[in-house]
Amino acid sequence: MRLLYALTVLLLLPQAPSLEGIRPRARELGIEVGVLPPGRWNAITDVAGVRVGHATLIRGDDVRTGVTAVLPHGGNLFTDKVPAAVYVGNGFGKLMGSTQVRELGNLETPILLTATLNVPRVADALLDYMLALPGMEEVRSINPVVGETNDGYLNDIRRRAVGRDEVFAALSGAASGPVEEGSVGAGTGTVCFGFKGGIGTSSRKAQTGGAEYVVGVLVQSNFGGVLRIAGAPVGRELEREGIRGRDSHDGSCMIVVATDAPLDARNLERLAARAMLGLGVTGGYSSNGSGDYVIAFSTHPGLRIGGDGARLPAALLLPNEQTSPLFLAVKEATEEAIYNSLLRARDVTGYRGRQVRALPLEPLREILRRHGVSSTPDPGR
Repeated sequence: MRLLYALTVLLLLPQAPSLEGIRPRARELGIEVGVLPPGRWNAITDVAGVRVGHATLIRGDDVRTGVTAVLPHGGNLFTDKVPAAVYVGNGFGKLMGSTQVRELGNLETPILLTATLNVPRVADALLDYMLALPGMEEVRSINPVVGETNDGYLNDIRRRAVGRDEVFAALSGAASGPVEEGSVGAGTGTVCFGFKGGIGTSSRKAQTGGAEYVVGVLVQSNFGGVLRIAGAPVGRELEREGIRGRDSHDGSCMIVVATDAPLDARNLERLAARAMLGLGVTGGYSSNGSGDYVIAFSTHPGLRIGGDGARLPAALLLPNEQTSPLFLAVKEATEEAIYNSLLRARDVTGYRGRQVRALPLEPLREILRRHGVSSTPDPGR
């Protein structure tokens, strides 16, 4: 019993990157996505102030799930809101809190990602977390934002195993810097293009309006289609070699976009829409049963919405004609984040003995070579 308890606690701890045995990210395979440079960590946390935390829940033979938290800044989001927007690529899903974000154009809680049937439980725990913050004693309404994908193939989703402990672990452990990817947090039980999906992230730096801004993306990949990587028909060629993943085209993809650019909710929605282009070039197509949502926010300090409702003067917002470099940035970062979610994932065996294999690296390297996509690691990256 002591060993079981210790293991359970370990699995609930915020996940920290470990160098031992980690599968490569896209750039470590020489896969160059787009033309814009990534940030220092090539992660959503390259946007200053953004933090990410995971709690991974692996229990027995049938629970393979978790929760991932994205925090726009380290303060109280309810008293220091950020502008935000939601874009719905395909609405077969449950993004709790989306209607208020779309109506008011701001975000007042961290963004949590989890499994479909866990959304209400995670939202309830998020309310506990927010209401306990200093200065919240008289608050009577909070809009918790919780997204999901369905991990029911590998996880006994009806158990609704994610609860308060996991939510608080993810929130308290959220940090800047490198982000753990693959079969972790909300990506523990997901499947993408028939192979093991999960959490992936990437970032881009873009010049516009005489300044440099960062756009960061984090995905929870759990959708179908025919995989392409940097234009190479990977899914088709793997199938020709007799390597097939789980045959499913439904699923979902949650995409979180952060930027430090001074964008209001209207242009954040336009930014969010371009993330779907990044999903599309990987081979996803938003099938009938795929709930594909993008939530975007700006961390620009002049756009914070406090108790006095103060905002950056409209004249200092980026105008429409200066948004295109950011649109390119989010498309590229989304594409690479999806690749990273696949490449970092590991084989997982779960509910009813089902197993989903990770994308096989050696056949992948050969396919990329054949199609002129470099697979030679660059020690400088």
